[in-house]
Amino acid sequence: MDLFATLEQNVKGKGVTIVFPEGTEPRILGAVAKLQSRGVINAVLLGDPAAIQQVAAAHDFDITGVTIRNPETDPDLDQLAAAFLARRHGKATPEQAASAVRDATYFGTMLVYTGAVDGLVSGAVHSTANTVRPALQIIKTKPGVSRTSGAFIMQRGDERYLFADTAINIDPSADELAEIAVESAATAKAFGIDPKVAMLSFSTKGSAAGDMVTKVQEATRKAQALAPDVPIDGELQFDAAFVPSVGAQKAPDSKVAGHATVFVFPELQSGNIGYKIAQRLGGFQAVGPILQGLNQPVSDLSRGASTDDVYQTALVTATQVLASRHD
Repeated sequence: MDLFATLEQNVKGKGVTIVFPEGTEPRILGAVAKLQSRGVINAVLLGDPAAIQQVAAAHDFDITGVTIRNPETDPDLDQLAAAFLARRHGKATPEQAASAVRDATYFGTMLVYTGAVDGLVSGAVHSTANTVRPALQIIKTKPGVSRTSGAFIMQRGDERYLFADTAINIDPSADELAEIAVESAATAKAFGIDPKVAMLSFSTKGSAAGDMVTKVQEATRKAQALAPDVPIDGELQFDAAFVPSVGAQKAPDSKVAGHATVFVFPELQSGNIGYKIAQRLGGFQAVGPILQGLNQPVSDLSRGASTDDVYQTALVTATQVLASRHD
């Protein structure tokens, strides 16, 4: 079954609520109308209700039953501002808190933080920084995770893999790379991928030397210690990680070599290049970026996202919500 058909089936009827701060954007409204009509999630749109209804009517989108909240006039503004002030631990004044929660993205992030909704999808209009910054300030990363990371699910027919970090950390340290590996294994599991994690390098088991190789070797040891029940191995070249015959030759004692499903790149440059090669030359669909490591799910759209992209990202976010409920 197609990944998104599977996700929709898994999410439907589970009572997941997602907030969309960009309530007057037609692509958002089209996706929300589809989600609502299929009964997949509960959607909350942010913005002026009259303006939202006007855009929906102009595009013939039926958003009957969708909750709309206006960050400028919401009755919970004072309560949210107080919660924001407490969360920022003296890094904001009461005036700054009152102003912040009137911003749609901050308002939506506070709804996630306070448990009024389960997750957030934004970025069709706003930049990545506008989406991620409030999440890092308010929701923050999970205990033991120093920073968030970005992963892509790569799908082609029945094949499904996970690539990370392909979106955020330019040159992660060995400790950060280990965290990314463990978070990526959890993400893979949430999306039906049996995690076998390859820590990628241009070297396999000491076939080359240098600081870049040493970093991956250290990251592998640390990741194995963090998640002893997850098959994690490195350093491995991509062919050793992916091709059974090469893996058997280059790393005969490895439980991952030749069978990897999760690929952790040593830095962002190779990760970003790698997923785009798989997408453009290999014909894989790239789903993401999926933000990993946050306490609660927040998803960042591309500003070039289509209505279908928004719909699919909502399904991904809802899947993360369900996975967090089982943690």
